[in-house]
Amino acid sequence: MAPPELRVTVVYCAPGCEDVSEVTLADGATVGDAIGAAGVLVRRPEVASSSPDVGIWGRPCALTQRVEDGDRVEIYRPLTVDPKEARRVRAEVRRRRSVRR
Repeated sequence: MAPPELRVTVVYCAPGCEDVSEVTLADGATVGDAIGAAGVLVRRPEVASSSPDVGIWGRPCALTQRVEDGDRVEIYRPLTVDPKEARRVRAEVRRRRSVRR
């Protein structure tokens, strides 16, 4: 009898780039195994150099987290702007617009 296999989707998105791979792994495989099998780090060297955060279905996890059949492994790119600072800038723009009216 063959060992159980897991089908996992590995996703990385960036501006102008969408990298989606379906991989089949042995039971007990980890997030790191899925990313390695998908070859994302070979196709996207900028990902490998930044040691990105990862997650499964939008929930952050470690590379050592085991995957389950049907999981969607996501590779997150680093934030380019601090969310709090972006919120402050938007609020300032709205405030200035409302003063002009």
